[in-house]
Amino acid sequence: MSKLKIAVQKSGRLHDDSMKILKDVGISIDNGRDQLKASAKNFPLEVFYLRNGDIPQYLRDGIVDAAIIGENVLIEKGQDIPIIEKLGFSSCRLSLAVPKNIQFKSLKDLQGKRIATSYPNTVQAFLNKNQIKANLHIINGSVEIAPNIGLADAIVDIVSSGSTLFKNNLKEVDVLLQSEAVLAESPLISNESKNILNKLKFRFQSVLKGRQNKYVLLNAPNNKIPDIIEILPGMKSPTILPLAEAGWSSLHSVINKNDFWQIIDKLKAQGAEGILVCPIENMVI
Repeated sequence: MSKLKIAVQKSGRLHDDSMKILKDVGISIDNGRDQLKASAKNFPLEVFYLRNGDIPQYLRDGIVDAAIIGENVLIEKGQDIPIIEKLGFSSCRLSLAVPKNIQFKSLKDLQGKRIATSYPNTVQAFLNKNQIKANLHIINGSVEIAPNIGLADAIVDIVSSGSTLFKNNLKEVDVLLQSEAVLAESPLISNESKNILNKLKFRFQSVLKGRQNKYVLLNAPNNKIPDIIEILPGMKSPTILPLAEAGWSSLHSVINKNDFWQIIDKLKAQGAEGILVCPIENMVI
C-alpha cells in the first residue's frame, strides 16, 4: 500500500502545532525531527520536514502529496496550489510596520519609500492595489532590523504577538492579510494518495470541531427544561435523563466555546445547577 507524503515545517511554532494535530488524530510518528522524513507507525503516512518557503515547490512538483503550511506562504509562493482545509492554528498576520518615532497618517506616506520584506509578491500586489510606488528590499530573515540599520523606511513581516516589533522600536500601522495553518494538496496527487488524504482530512475535521466546542452537563428542575432547551443549541437536541430526585433531570449538550460564558450565565438564570464542562477530543458528525 502506498503512503501519503505530507510536508510540515521543520521547526518553529507551525511545526509544533502540525505535529500536535497529527498526534491528536491518533497518528504516531517515529522520531525524525533531525531527518528529512519520518514514517507513521499506524497510518499510511510519511512526514517530510522542510523549510516553509520550499514547500510550495515540492507540492507543485509532486514530490509531496500534501502539506500543512502557512496560508501566507501559499499566497506569496503558491496561489496555484489548492487549499482543502483551514486548520485554525498558528494564526498570524502579515503587517506593515514603521519606526515608532515616525508619524504615519495613511498608506500614501509610503510613496517613494523603501520597504523591507520577505514577501515581495504579496507586498507588490498590495502596493499596486493602493496605487503606491515604493522600493522593495527583499530580505530573508531578520526583516525587523532593516529600519534600525538604515536599510528601509518600513517593513512588512509576519506578526504573531507583536513583541518582536516592540523590541525593535517599530509600530504596526496596517495589516495586509490574516493567516493560519492550512492543509494544501499537490496538483499532481494520485487517486490512491487522494483517498488517504481524504481520510486524514476527515480526522482533522473531527479534531477541529472538538476544539471549537465543549461538552456541558447540568441539573435542572423539570419545569425549567423547555426554557433551557431554548438556550442549549446541541448537535440536534440535548439529552435529558431523569435524576433520582423527583422533579429534576440531567441535561447533556454541546456548546461552542466562543459562546460558552454567555450561555452559562443564561443557564444559571434559568435555575441550572451542578454545571460541568468537559473538553471534546473529537466530534464525528
